[in-house]
Amino acid sequence: MLKVGLTGGIGAGKSEVSRLLVECGAVLIDADRIAREVVAPGTPGLAAVVDAFGEDVLAPDGGLDRPRLGSIVFADPEKLAVLNAIVHPLVGARSRELETAAPEDAVVVHDVPLLTENGLAPLYDLVVVVDAAPETQLDRLVRLRGMSEQDARARMAAQATREQRREIADVVIDNDVPLPELRRRVEDVWAELVRRAHEEHRTTR
Repeated sequence: MLKVGLTGGIGAGKSEVSRLLVECGAVLIDADRIAREVVAPGTPGLAAVVDAFGEDVLAPDGGLDRPRLGSIVFADPEKLAVLNAIVHPLVGARSRELETAAPEDAVVVHDVPLLTENGLAPLYDLVVVVDAAPETQLDRLVRLRGMSEQDARARMAAQATREQRREIADVVIDNDVPLPELRRRVEDVWAELVRRAHEEHRTTR
Protein backbone atom coordinates (compact mmCIF):
# COMPACT_ATOMS: atom_id res chain seq x y z
CA MET A 1 0.00 0.00 0.00
CA LEU A 2 1.19 3.49 -0.84
CA LYS A 3 -0.14 6.23 1.46
CA VAL A 4 -0.33 9.54 -0.37
CA GLY A 5 -1.11 12.89 1.23
CA LEU A 6 -2.86 15.26 -1.20
CA THR A 7 -3.13 18.95 -0.44
CA GLY A 8 -3.28 22.37 -2.06
CA GLY A 9 -4.38 25.92 -1.42
CA ILE A 10 -8.01 26.98 -1.73
CA GLY A 11 -8.92 27.36 -5.41
CA ALA A 12 -5.86 25.42 -6.61
CA GLY A 13 -8.00 22.54 -7.89
CA LYS A 14 -7.27 19.83 -5.31
CA SER A 15 -10.82 18.43 -5.48
CA GLU A 16 -10.56 18.06 -9.25
CA VAL A 17 -7.22 16.25 -8.90
CA SER A 18 -8.63 13.89 -6.26
CA ARG A 19 -11.59 13.14 -8.58
CA LEU A 20 -9.21 12.35 -11.45
CA LEU A 21 -7.07 10.13 -9.21
CA VAL A 22 -10.17 8.15 -8.22
CA GLU A 23 -10.96 7.74 -11.93
CA CYS A 24 -7.45 6.31 -12.35
CA GLY A 25 -8.06 3.80 -9.52
CA ALA A 26 -7.02 5.48 -6.27
CA VAL A 27 -8.76 4.76 -2.96
CA LEU A 28 -9.76 8.22 -1.70
CA ILE A 29 -10.01 9.13 1.98
CA ASP A 30 -11.47 12.64 2.18
CA ALA A 31 -10.74 14.33 5.52
CA ASP A 32 -13.40 17.02 5.03
CA ARG A 33 -16.09 14.44 4.27
CA ILE A 34 -15.11 12.34 7.28
CA ALA A 35 -15.10 15.46 9.48
CA ARG A 36 -18.76 15.95 8.53
CA GLU A 37 -19.61 12.27 9.07
CA VAL A 38 -18.19 12.09 12.61
CA VAL A 39 -20.46 14.94 13.80
CA ALA A 40 -23.60 13.80 11.96
CA PRO A 41 -26.86 13.60 13.95
CA GLY A 42 -26.84 10.73 16.44
CA THR A 43 -23.04 10.40 16.61
CA PRO A 44 -20.93 10.59 19.78
CA GLY A 45 -18.97 13.33 17.98
CA LEU A 46 -21.99 15.61 17.73
CA ALA A 47 -22.90 14.91 21.37
CA ALA A 48 -19.36 15.92 22.42
CA VAL A 49 -19.56 19.15 20.38
CA VAL A 50 -22.91 20.05 22.00
CA ASP A 51 -21.46 19.29 25.45
CA ALA A 52 -18.58 21.66 24.74
CA PHE A 53 -20.43 24.50 22.98
CA GLY A 54 -24.08 24.21 23.99
CA GLU A 55 -27.28 23.48 22.09
CA ASP A 56 -27.04 26.81 20.24
CA VAL A 57 -24.75 25.08 17.73
CA LEU A 58 -27.60 22.78 16.64
CA ALA A 59 -29.74 23.58 13.59
CA PRO A 60 -33.53 23.15 13.78
CA ASP A 61 -33.23 19.71 12.14
CA GLY A 62 -30.90 18.47 14.90
CA GLY A 63 -27.77 18.63 12.76
CA LEU A 64 -24.75 20.83 13.36
CA ASP A 65 -25.21 24.51 12.51
CA ARG A 66 -21.80 24.91 10.88
CA PRO A 67 -21.94 28.69 10.27
CA ARG A 68 -22.93 29.23 13.92
CA LEU A 69 -20.15 26.96 15.22
CA GLY A 70 -17.67 28.57 12.83
CA SER A 71 -18.51 32.06 14.10
CA ILE A 72 -17.74 30.84 17.64
CA VAL A 73 -14.50 28.94 17.09
CA PHE A 74 -12.78 31.02 14.40
CA ALA A 75 -12.97 34.10 16.61
CA ASP A 76 -11.36 32.29 19.58
CA PRO A 77 -8.22 30.12 19.20
CA GLU A 78 -8.91 28.34 22.52
CA LYS A 79 -12.39 27.29 21.41
CA LEU A 80 -11.03 26.19 18.04
CA ALA A 81 -8.51 24.02 19.91
CA VAL A 82 -11.38 22.46 21.91
CA LEU A 83 -13.26 21.65 18.70
CA ASN A 84 -10.13 20.20 17.06
CA ALA A 85 -9.50 18.04 20.13
CA ILE A 86 -12.96 16.49 19.64
CA VAL A 87 -12.99 16.13 15.86
CA HIS A 88 -9.39 15.33 14.89
CA PRO A 89 -9.08 12.03 16.83
CA LEU A 90 -12.42 10.86 15.38
CA VAL A 91 -11.32 11.75 11.85
CA GLY A 92 -7.98 10.00 12.43
CA ALA A 93 -9.64 6.82 13.71
CA ARG A 94 -12.12 6.68 10.80
CA SER A 95 -9.33 7.37 8.27
CA ARG A 96 -7.32 4.46 9.69
CA GLU A 97 -10.36 2.16 9.43
CA LEU A 98 -10.82 3.05 5.75
CA GLU A 99 -7.11 2.66 5.08
CA THR A 100 -7.03 -0.77 6.72
CA ALA A 101 -9.95 -1.88 4.54
CA ALA A 102 -8.10 -0.98 1.31
CA PRO A 103 -6.30 -3.70 -0.72
CA GLU A 104 -2.67 -4.37 0.18
CA ASP A 105 -1.37 -3.01 -3.13
CA ALA A 106 -3.69 0.04 -3.26
CA VAL A 107 -2.71 3.66 -3.75
CA VAL A 108 -4.56 5.32 -0.87
CA VAL A 109 -4.94 9.08 -1.34
CA HIS A 110 -5.68 11.12 1.79
CA ASP A 111 -7.25 14.43 0.72
CA VAL A 112 -6.17 16.73 3.58
CA PRO A 113 -6.72 20.50 3.13
CA LEU A 114 -4.58 21.51 6.16
CA LEU A 115 -1.82 18.93 5.70
CA THR A 116 0.88 21.61 5.54
CA GLU A 117 -0.53 23.76 8.35
CA ASN A 118 -0.83 20.81 10.76
CA GLY A 119 2.60 19.32 9.98
CA LEU A 120 1.13 16.01 8.76
CA ALA A 121 3.57 15.27 5.91
CA PRO A 122 5.50 12.60 7.91
CA LEU A 123 2.33 10.46 8.08
CA TYR A 124 2.48 9.70 4.36
CA ASP A 125 4.84 7.84 2.03
CA LEU A 126 4.50 10.67 -0.45
CA VAL A 127 2.99 14.17 -0.50
CA VAL A 128 1.35 15.53 -3.66
CA VAL A 129 0.71 19.27 -3.76
CA VAL A 130 -1.71 20.81 -6.25
CA ASP A 131 -0.31 24.22 -7.05
CA ALA A 132 -1.67 27.26 -8.88
CA ALA A 133 -0.62 30.88 -9.11
CA PRO A 134 -2.35 33.15 -6.56
CA GLU A 135 -4.06 35.09 -9.36
CA THR A 136 -5.49 31.80 -10.70
CA GLN A 137 -6.76 30.86 -7.21
CA LEU A 138 -8.33 34.30 -6.78
CA ASP A 139 -10.04 34.14 -10.18
CA ARG A 140 -11.52 30.70 -9.47
CA LEU A 141 -12.78 31.69 -6.02
CA VAL A 142 -14.46 34.86 -7.28
CA ARG A 143 -15.70 33.58 -10.66
CA LEU A 144 -16.59 29.97 -9.84
CA ARG A 145 -17.44 30.07 -6.12
CA GLY A 146 -19.00 33.52 -6.02
CA MET A 147 -16.77 34.86 -3.22
CA SER A 148 -16.04 38.55 -2.91
CA GLU A 149 -12.43 39.42 -3.74
CA GLN A 150 -11.87 40.54 -0.13
CA ASP A 151 -13.19 37.26 1.29
CA ALA A 152 -11.18 35.21 -1.20
CA ARG A 153 -7.95 37.03 -0.36
CA ALA A 154 -8.61 36.58 3.38
CA ARG A 155 -9.19 32.82 2.96
CA MET A 156 -5.99 32.49 0.92
CA ALA A 157 -3.99 34.50 3.47
CA ALA A 158 -5.21 32.28 6.33
CA GLN A 159 -3.61 29.20 4.75
CA ALA A 160 0.00 28.10 4.41
CA THR A 161 1.97 29.96 1.78
CA ARG A 162 2.59 28.56 -1.66
CA GLU A 163 6.28 28.19 -0.75
CA GLN A 164 5.48 26.27 2.46
CA ARG A 165 3.34 23.78 0.54
CA ARG A 166 5.93 23.26 -2.19
CA GLU A 167 8.61 22.72 0.48
CA ILE A 168 6.91 19.55 1.78
CA ALA A 169 5.93 18.25 -1.68
CA ASP A 170 7.39 15.09 -3.19
CA VAL A 171 5.30 15.74 -6.30
CA VAL A 172 3.85 19.07 -7.49
CA ILE A 173 0.97 19.16 -9.95
CA ASP A 174 0.88 22.61 -11.55
CA ASN A 175 -2.75 23.47 -12.24
CA ASP A 176 -2.64 26.74 -14.15
CA VAL A 177 -3.93 24.75 -17.12
CA PRO A 178 -7.17 23.67 -18.83
CA LEU A 179 -8.82 20.44 -17.67
CA PRO A 180 -7.55 18.20 -20.53
CA GLU A 181 -3.96 19.14 -19.70
CA LEU A 182 -4.59 18.65 -15.97
CA ARG A 183 -5.96 15.18 -16.72
CA ARG A 184 -2.78 14.31 -18.64
CA ARG A 185 -0.60 15.53 -15.77
CA VAL A 186 -2.60 13.54 -13.22
CA GLU A 187 -2.32 10.40 -15.35
CA ASP A 188 1.48 10.84 -15.46
CA VAL A 189 1.56 11.19 -11.66
CA TRP A 190 -0.73 8.16 -11.31
CA ALA A 191 1.68 6.00 -13.31
CA GLU A 192 4.46 6.97 -10.89
CA LEU A 193 2.26 6.29 -7.84
CA VAL A 194 1.35 2.83 -9.13
CA ARG A 195 5.03 2.05 -9.75
CA ARG A 196 5.90 3.07 -6.19
CA ALA A 197 2.95 1.14 -4.76
CA HIS A 198 4.12 -2.05 -6.49
CA GLU A 199 7.65 -1.52 -5.14
CA GLU A 200 6.26 -0.96 -1.65
CA HIS A 201 4.10 -4.09 -1.93
CA ARG A 202 7.09 -6.22 -3.02
CA THR A 203 9.34 -5.03 -0.18
CA THR A 204 6.71 -5.59 2.55
CA ARG A 205 5.63 -9.10 1.50
